[in-house]
Amino acid sequence: MFLPKYTQVASLTRANLLCRLLPLTKIRKVSYDGTPSSLAHSEANNDILSDNIETVKLAYDKHSPPGVFSSANPPIVFLHGLFGCKSNNRTVSKKLALMLDRDVYCLDLRNHGASPHIGRMDYPAMGADVERFIKDHELKNPILIGHSMGAKAAMAVCLRKPKLCSLLIPVDNAPVDFTAGATGFSKFGMYVRQLQKIEANRSLKSMRECDSVLAEVESNKVIRQFLLMNMKPSKDGGYRCVVALDVLAKTLDNVSAWPFNSDYSRWSKPALFIRGKKSPYVADNFLNSIAKFFPRFEVYDVDAGHWLISEKPHEFVTAVAEWISYKEDIS
Repeated sequence: MFLPKYTQVASLTRANLLCRLLPLTKIRKVSYDGTPSSLAHSEANNDILSDNIETVKLAYDKHSPPGVFSSANPPIVFLHGLFGCKSNNRTVSKKLALMLDRDVYCLDLRNHGASPHIGRMDYPAMGADVERFIKDHELKNPILIGHSMGAKAAMAVCLRKPKLCSLLIPVDNAPVDFTAGATGFSKFGMYVRQLQKIEANRSLKSMRECDSVLAEVESNKVIRQFLLMNMKPSKDGGYRCVVALDVLAKTLDNVSAWPFNSDYSRWSKPALFIRGKKSPYVADNFLNSIAKFFPRFEVYDVDAGHWLISEKPHEFVTAVAEWISYKEDIS
């Protein structure tokens, strides 16, 4: 089933888009079992849904519409992926703030960027951190957007606290356990080891030399440049990584895993899964798993790989703005 074309009119009125609209017929609804409400807070999965998980105070950047200190519209909370940080999505966040007339908060997740390092690294804990951020900043009906690891963290928030957020947009990830290696995720382990080699070598004098270490396992220069954004000059010589490599080395399986059970946790509000057509993370055979957790989900395909936000930023921003505008207009 496809969304009717008339939804474009409502979207244009709300978002005041200045660019050519993408056809919302590219957004697909998928049938689901009709479960009317979230099943979270069951007696099962106590730790996964626990309020007693130790949290950290997350670093963030706030992007507001020009000339506005703080918008009254529901804010967007944007979560980065593994090895990412709050600055990764700065450009698209500023565009969304302008187009949707609202604040956009870009967070550094635990063990990344300027946020604290802590031994636990899994989705219940990452979700609990984001919940704390939302409550500390008194955000009302926020909209969660997350890419890759951030997508699963956003999903975790909605499953743990079903009343906290209004809309969910996971980007190129699914509520599926990938520890078996179906997506090529295992390569991230090599990245951790190479970044640790860079940290341990105090004789490195330049980012070019750091890049040569990463090039031993990764031929794609764009990916290497992305990873090297985490390396900062150390006062003791060489370079240090702002990502907690020692923690990631022990917990990468948690990042590729998915600990929630759809028998106990379900979120019944609207969700838009944006996926790269050239990426394996949200393959068609995973749609059934998505439906079990997020029965009101829709799918938007982008002709790109896993890094679709950076590959197709205009299409990403336009699709997100239109979908949010339409959902808010009919609510």
